Amino acid sequence: GTCDSCVIFFPGLCVGQSDIPVNGPPPKPSLSAWPSSVLPTQSSVTMRCRSPAPSEYFIFKKEGFVLDSAKPNDLTEKMAEFHIAELQQNHGGHYTCESFSKWPNGTGTQPSDALLLLVTGYLSKPSLQAYHRGTVPAGSQVILQCQKAGSVLGPVRFALLKEGRSAPVQIRSATGRVLDFSLLNVTARDSGRYSCVYYQAKAPYRASIPSNPLEVSVTGKVLMIIFSLSEPPDTMREGYTVGNLIRFGVAAVTVLIMGGFLLEAWHSQRLSPNRPW
Repeated sequence: GTCDSCVIFFPGLCVGQSDIPVNGPPPKPSLSAWPSSVLPTQSSVTMRCRSPAPSEYFIFKKEGFVLDSAKPNDLTEKMAEFHIAELQQNHGGHYTCESFSKWPNGTGTQPSDALLLLVTGYLSKPSLQAYHRGTVPAGSQVILQCQKAGSVLGPVRFALLKEGRSAPVQIRSATGRVLDFSLLNVTARDSGRYSCVYYQAKAPYRASIPSNPLEVSVTGKVLMIIFSLSEPPDTMREGYTVGNLIRFGVAAVTVLIMGGFLLEAWHSQRLSPNRPW
């Protein structure tokens, strides 16, 4: 309709019509994954497409190809959900969504920003370590180093994950086996359990098993970094194994040498003509 009988607040908009643009397509929707966009194989994920305006229906796409469509499922008609069960390697990739509004002529939005879904468990587990041990002042920089295991064909990327966050904290490309993630000006918000994965930068986006967790704890002005006590990183576990083998070997050699001395002493005493009865 027109704005003849209403008070105009902005050019082209009137009271009760603030969601209706006069020219151009409506703002694009957003796409998020729950519980996370990085999940293990055989798990399930829910993709949530949110539109800034009431919509008639939503379209869900992967790499530009339509997978599904759905009606909005909330009272505001601004959100729809798409479910993927029993995730497999071929589910990895970039997803987008679009919404078709209730505005005249069923105007369609631009695609949402792409969301990368990673299905883990197809490459060897990396290790995650920190340059700092013990405590460092809050507000400083903390560097977490992720090191991949084995060789992977083609370029790879590393993702830093935090428990409770639905999207990676950081994603970075790398040419070598090791990549450093920097946490700047750390505060209590940075507390939590971190892990990392690496994955192929191209389809089928094969992703590794997540590293063992690293716990970062910030209380007041003190930050403490400790490895999860339940399961140390592979590199540390391998170090313990090698160290134990060396210690066992030294102990065995020592026992043999002492046994040899005792046997020789006993034999000499037995052959001595002056030994007491």
